Order: sequence, then structure tokens, then C-alpha cells
Amino acid sequence: MNELRKYTLVLNIFLISFLPLISKAISSKDNVKEYNIVTYGAKGDGRTDDALAIQKAIDACSDAGGGRVVVPSGKTYLAGPFKLKSFVDFYIETNAKVLANPDEKVYTESAFRENKGEGTIWIGGEKLVNVTIHGAGTIDGNGISFMGAELEDSYVLKPFNVVDPRPHILTIIGGRNIRISDLTIQNSAYWTVHLIGCDDVVIDNITLLNSLKVRNSDGIDLDHSKNVRISNCYIESGDDCICLKNRREYEEFGACENITVSNCTMSSRSCAIKIGSENMDSINNVLINNCIISKSNRGIGIQNRDEGTVSNVIFSNIIIDAHLFSDVWWGKAEPIYVTAYPRAKGNNKDAGWRFPKGQTEGKVGAVTGIYFNNVKCVSENGIYVGAESPDKVSGVVFDGVDVFINKTTTLPGGVYDRRPSNVEGLLKARTSAFYLDKASQITLRNCAVTWGKNRPDYFAHVLESNGVRDLKTINLEGESAFPAKFEAIKKQ
Repeated sequence: MNELRKYTLVLNIFLISFLPLISKAISSKDNVKEYNIVTYGAKGDGRTDDALAIQKAIDACSDAGGGRVVVPSGKTYLAGPFKLKSFVDFYIETNAKVLANPDEKVYTESAFRENKGEGTIWIGGEKLVNVTIHGAGTIDGNGISFMGAELEDSYVLKPFNVVDPRPHILTIIGGRNIRISDLTIQNSAYWTVHLIGCDDVVIDNITLLNSLKVRNSDGIDLDHSKNVRISNCYIESGDDCICLKNRREYEEFGACENITVSNCTMSSRSCAIKIGSENMDSINNVLINNCIISKSNRGIGIQNRDEGTVSNVIFSNIIIDAHLFSDVWWGKAEPIYVTAYPRAKGNNKDAGWRFPKGQTEGKVGAVTGIYFNNVKCVSENGIYVGAESPDKVSGVVFDGVDVFINKTTTLPGGVYDRRPSNVEGLLKARTSAFYLDKASQITLRNCAVTWGKNRPDYFAHVLESNGVRDLKTINLEGESAFPAKFEAIKKQ
């Protein structure tokens, strides 16, 4: 009885002490002022353009000092372009959808300033502070509406004159304290989430589903952004799932650095995790951990093609499943790809934006301090490391990286894809588990190579190196695809 009284007394003290705090927290949450877009005229009938009503709700919320803009459940809100503003919590309720207007004429603002040939802005915002985009609803880019005819593995891109009208779903320029969580974001016609010059960003628990046939449909692009945490996301995209870069159009924002990616699952027809190719500054201090890459072309790609540098990058605890896809897509099923080549001179629509102002050719910066640990690769091709000279790729460590190579498609192999570069773009060579071409200070430690039953005659070595300085192999296990024909390790 005494024990019961003692526990009852302790419970009462707890309730007296903490209930007011809990009640205050709940009350504080409930007292966030809400701005329902229906109150501001949104119809939600899937036909009427509700962009004006959404913008009115956002403006009212921001002008009042902040609050929550609510997209209520059960309806589809068709919308042309609108702008987010500071101190706005943009909340999309369960079973609510914001759908991009399919009318190309409403998209007029370039996603890349004076470079008008790479898409437009749908949901945008500049110099934003303390913005949250979340909820269990859906943001839908209506991407197929902007495509041409459907092909076997892609869509035809419609011709355009000056402005490519395909909208990027979300473009935030110069944001700080940005939070994106719990949403489904899907069907982008171009890039999906493009964060430019943003600082202190969290992207957590989003499902990002783009058509695997839509070219340029990147998932998340971090452009000159800093202190970004991406976690617990599922991403399918025709182009790169997560990409770090420094575009020339936004050079005033400086380096892309202090980036973590964890616990994500990805699938891509291009490269699941990519660094580059646009990099006119510095990309450094990047940690990518506990990820699964499946049914992709490339798994991990460092594709440096401009004067910027890449340094201090760690990839750990990753499973990669790669396959060949058609030549519509860049890459030749390299599970890991680390390269530094000067960008090819181009005559394409945006070639003038690829090089420093007034120049028609560029230089490539160095890639240094890249570490791969506990990575399991299954692919039709091997790991490729290459550069224009050995000093441009150095200090790359493969520790506990296992490679299983097996032919699984009917598409031709025996090639590595080095585009866009000033060297032979498609390098024809035998498939080796590790193919190293002009690099320095490369270490393979505790790595293993095995071959599947389907072995075309171009399957070859465990390791082939050409012009590599200071190559170390420690406990490298495996034999060549055809031991009677090829040695396990070939060095030139």
C-alpha cells in the first residue's frame, strides 16, 4: 500500500509539473495562424488555374509575419507559377494535389537567368528565410504534358525557339533554413528540386517519382548550396537522382559544401548520385552513407568537367545495381565513375554558358580525397577512374569494394562513357572490374571481384591500369573473367 501511495505521489508531481508545459506546446501549435487557399478563391476542380488564389494566401501569410498556408485535402489544385515567401509553412494535406498547369505559355521565367534554354520556374522563391514545405499530399509537375511522342525508352523533346518552357517543379534561390519533408513530389518535366545558393537545408522522408522516360528529370540538385542534409528519401528519376554542382549562372553563391546524404533508395536511367558535371567553383566535405541504388545506369559518378575542384568525399555502406540502357542516356553501367576531363567544345544550345565568359574552351580542376568503403556493386560494367593527366584525379581509396560483373541485357558493352569531354567520349575497351586510366595515389584494399555466368569475350581483368602513378593493391581478391586468356592484373 505504501508503495502504491509513493508511485501515486510521484505521478501527481509529474503531472503537476509537466502538464502545463505539454498543454502550452499543444496550444502553441494549434495557435499557428492558418491561411486556407480555398478561403482565397482556390477551386480545386483540377481545371481552374488556382495560382492566383495560392499566391494571395502566401502573400497574406508572409505579410502577417508568418504562419501556415494550407492546401486542403480531397481536391486537385491546378496551378501555373507562384512564389513562396519567407516565414511560410506551406502545408499540403493528405489526398491533396498541387498540379502544374499544362499550358506552356504560362511559364516565362527562366530557371537559369539569362540562359533561357534549360527550362522555367513553376514554384519559386528568392532570398527566402525559414520556409517549410511539407504534408502528406502531392506536388505533381504534370511532366508528360510537356513531352513529345513516347519512344521505347524515352520521350521526344519538343523543339523550342528561345525559352524551353518545361517547368522545374521547385526552384529556391538564396534560401536559408529551408525544410522539405514527408511529401510526394512527382512527374517533373525538368529538374524537380533545385536549390541554388541555399544554406541550412533539410530534405527528409520525401518520395520523388519521375518518369524514367523523361530526360533532364533530375531529382534533387544542390547548386552552390551549403550545410544540406538529405535523408530517408525514395527517388526515381530519368536523370540524376541527387546531384551536386556549381552552375556558372549563379557563380556569386560560391562553393557547394558540407553535404550529407543518408538512408536513401534511388533508381535512375543516368546516375543515381552525381557530382558535376557543371562545377566552376568547389565541391567539398560530402558524406554519403547507407544508400541503396537499384536498376540504374550509373551508380555513383564524379564527373568533373570545369575548373572547379572536388575534394573530401566519402561514400560508405552502399549497394549498387547497375545495367546498360540505350544511348539516349549518358553512362555505360559503370557502378562507380570518378573522372576529370576538360569539357568538350560544343555547338549545342547552351554551349555559351558552359565556359568562362568570353572563352570557347575550358580547363578542368582536380578531384582529390575520394573514399569508398563497404560498397557492393552488381553490374554489366566495371568501375572507371580516369583523367586528362594523373594529377587531376588523386587520392582515391577503394576499401571493401566488391564488384560482381554479369551480362544481363542485349545492349552492346565493352565501352566506358567519358562524355562530355575533350577526349574520345565513348572509350572502347575490355571490361575490367577496375579500369584506371591516368590517375595517381590510387589504393585498392580488401576488394573482391567475381564474374557471373554470362561472360562475353570482352570481359577481362580484375584490374587494368594505364598511366597510373602510385597504385597500391592490398588483399585484392579474384581472377580474370577468362583465366586462361587474361591475367588478373594488367598494368601499363
